[in-house]
Amino acid sequence: MAKVLCVLVVSALLSLFHGFTTATVKTEDGSEEWGYVEVRPRAHMFWWLYRSPYRVNDPSRPWPVILWLQGGPGASGVGIGNFQEIGPLDSNLKPRNSTWLRVADLLFVDNPVGTGFSFVEDASNDKLLVKTDEEAADDLTTLLIMIFNRDEGLQKSPLYIVAESYGGKFAVTLALAALDAIEAGKLKLTLGGVALGDSWISPEDFVFSWAPLLKDLSRLDTNGAKKSMSVAEKIRDELIHGKYVEATTSWRELEEVISQSSNLVDFYNVLLDAFMDPVSSVAAEELGNAIAAQRYSTYLNYLKSSSSSPGSDGDINSLMEGPIRKKLKIIPKNVTWGGQGNAVFNNFQGDFMKPRINEVDELLAKGVNVTVYNGQLDLICATKGTEAWLGKLKWEGLHEFLDMDRTPLYCGTSKLGTRGFTKSYKNLHFYWILGAGHFVPVDQPCVALNMVGSITQSPTTPHSS
Repeated sequence: MAKVLCVLVVSALLSLFHGFTTATVKTEDGSEEWGYVEVRPRAHMFWWLYRSPYRVNDPSRPWPVILWLQGGPGASGVGIGNFQEIGPLDSNLKPRNSTWLRVADLLFVDNPVGTGFSFVEDASNDKLLVKTDEEAADDLTTLLIMIFNRDEGLQKSPLYIVAESYGGKFAVTLALAALDAIEAGKLKLTLGGVALGDSWISPEDFVFSWAPLLKDLSRLDTNGAKKSMSVAEKIRDELIHGKYVEATTSWRELEEVISQSSNLVDFYNVLLDAFMDPVSSVAAEELGNAIAAQRYSTYLNYLKSSSSSPGSDGDINSLMEGPIRKKLKIIPKNVTWGGQGNAVFNNFQGDFMKPRINEVDELLAKGVNVTVYNGQLDLICATKGTEAWLGKLKWEGLHEFLDMDRTPLYCGTSKLGTRGFTKSYKNLHFYWILGAGHFVPVDQPCVALNMVGSITQSPTTPHSS
């Protein structure tokens, strides 16, 4: 991991917030680049770009760039998405065979500002932290302008926005904002498409999917399902009347009812208890919100009492604050990884439960390639809920899409182990990933890698994959 670093000096970096200005760092061999962009006065977004060693120059299939957007809101793409899901190294700093660098360059961001290593200079100032998906999209568009407009090499690569969880809401609003900026001549890039993985596009449809799914799996009984559906009905009424803050509060209430009635089912994998999956537990710990802390208290107590070594799967905080901070060099001393994540989440109280189905419709109408993929075992963004909101699209090709049969997915040469299903019509594509929970690249790395290679039409992925 140790490499000679060449610092591209934009201006001096100070250790305190006051006077902090932007800098970019690039490895000597050019394989990695990272830095801060001041997307608004006193609001600094951190990004990290990996250039793939597997790059193939094929004029008919340009080498793609994937922008990974994490969920939360308030979860770190630079930390979780990078080291726990798809980056070149895992959280033990060992090479990941299934890294998505095999099919594309990877751009990770800590979004919105205040997430991960991104920060605002005064977290108590609500005006510095964004409150809506559209505001987050504006910041991300500013970031893309700063990164792509200065790099002609990147401009030749189509950008694919790939999102997970709440990141899906960021993805669709960003895609629309980026298209506007491209049309206005402010942003120099080609948008290849958007992929929405287990994405929180329609909160209403998801909260109504929880009880029926868990009842069918015997994780809820009739009484638990009845209690859960009662709270879901309350959420629907609040959404109908535009009471989005109240709906977020009721969402927390529903999660608590589900947790109590199911004896702490893992919202990210219905086959597990809440403390059994390190990735979902660490993600919740980073967010720091009350419901997550309560849901994962058993696992977090285990972490605190264990002797996990720094950089282990259960200790990503030590990884980010230790060797990663040392490598990056430019993180201000005042900034701790995820230190403002709780404030980020709280600032989204009024937007958290708003749907983004209309934005998906708008992207489809504009001809943008939209891919939706879902893990079979996810609860928080259950496939049942995803299929429900897809059925609400007004897109002209929906009827034909729904009438199509699915194609099975495999990994390797064997046709004996079905890993998923897929179907496509025009610019809408859907992947059902079997045996995976919320974190599809973690649970099914082979099929996830093949899928994203197909989505991006990477030169290293056959068209038939």
